[in-house]
Amino acid sequence: MNEPEQQFATDGSSAAEHEAGSAPGGRRRRGPALVAVGILLVAAVSTAGALGLGGGDTDDAKVPGRGGRTVQVSRETLTDQTEIDGQLGHGPEVPFPLKAEGTITWLPASGTTARRGQQVLRIDDRPVVLLYGSLPMYRDLGLQEAAAGETDANGGGDGEREGSGDANGGTAGGGGAQAGKSRSGAPDTTAQPAPDARPRSVPLHGMDVQQFESNLSALGYSGFTVDESYTELTAAAVKRWQKDLGLPQTGTVDAGSVVYASGAVRIAGTTAPVGSGAAGNPVTYTSTSRMVTINAPANDTRWAGRGTTVSVDLPDGSSVPATVASVGKDASASNSGKEGEAAGAGEGSGEAAATVAVVIVFKDQESLGRLQSGPVTVRYVAKRRKDVLAVPVAALIALAEGGYGLEGADEDGTGDGSPSRFVPVGTGLFAGGKVEVSGAQVREGMKVRVPE
Repeated sequence: MNEPEQQFATDGSSAAEHEAGSAPGGRRRRGPALVAVGILLVAAVSTAGALGLGGGDTDDAKVPGRGGRTVQVSRETLTDQTEIDGQLGHGPEVPFPLKAEGTITWLPASGTTARRGQQVLRIDDRPVVLLYGSLPMYRDLGLQEAAAGETDANGGGDGEREGSGDANGGTAGGGGAQAGKSRSGAPDTTAQPAPDARPRSVPLHGMDVQQFESNLSALGYSGFTVDESYTELTAAAVKRWQKDLGLPQTGTVDAGSVVYASGAVRIAGTTAPVGSGAAGNPVTYTSTSRMVTINAPANDTRWAGRGTTVSVDLPDGSSVPATVASVGKDASASNSGKEGEAAGAGEGSGEAAATVAVVIVFKDQESLGRLQSGPVTVRYVAKRRKDVLAVPVAALIALAEGGYGLEGADEDGTGDGSPSRFVPVGTGLFAGGKVEVSGAQVREGMKVRVPE
């Protein structure tokens, strides 16, 4: 027999107290059974006291036999676990942050998957394309016209050209000083500077530029450097991309033509029909991976640590391993309407109705089969004791001098009223309506009486 993992109770507390103490509030523990056990133990204590048990030095006191159910001490594995209901799905719905204005001319079907470069809807018959990234599309991306005196792409500015030599090599203060004058010294009204036929442009800079360029490169477009500068090379690649999309080849990316998400998404639903305005959030999405969402009691989330391994019982009867991915930090009022769950917290207790969102994810999505959604049960094993002796909790007798004992049954198990003996035992893990017991006189297969 393995050594117990915890100190056996010797403080004289009842079995019901130990069983109740091992189940924090909010868990689905054997509540009705424990109440019954408590009543039985109180009766047992009274009986033991009335019979004068526990007062002497002998460990094998005998008293007249009493009736009751007879069970055997068994060797088994006890498991203390939390069971809580959850909902299998794809996680919370998130709206696409659209900036385009116009009329919706196409919408995707719910449940379909959208990946990088694919459209999530069409507005005025122009696609709104999904790209990957964390920054929102908050401005148009394109080349900018250089302001007066601003350095151009070659590094020269208007100010640098002022005072430069003329075509004959004159310098400021030298031969160039005669520019604009005739040989006679009078002003020459016929000589005019050549106007700049093409307005100069300068690159646009920012992290959002790099995010967009990384997507453009991932889609197979090249000829530019992925960095924080939107250059003429970037604009040329954008024109090729726009041509493939059937858009005007402007080289500028409108803020309303792109939406960003962290990766591929599953279209959750639409809130506006084709033909309506694109105001608001007409399309929502979720993760493509299935996960379980739990509204856990706010006063019982100790089991839900990030990274904790749990098992999930699916509606088809199978059980698959999973991991706690996140635990909400804000509690909200429960709207489940299950009055029985709040009953244990007493009348008017606000904590009983408060819940915290817990998200559980699966490493192997294929283990879920074709099931996309439905109610599930999540199990978390708090403690497990293997290969220990156990009896029903109701078999424990609270001894007058403290501690617990078992009432040995007749050898033939008939309960015919022959004298009974009480064997002191130590207790270990309470779980599943049973308790771990040990002692010098306790053995596997021993018959004990459960008082009635």
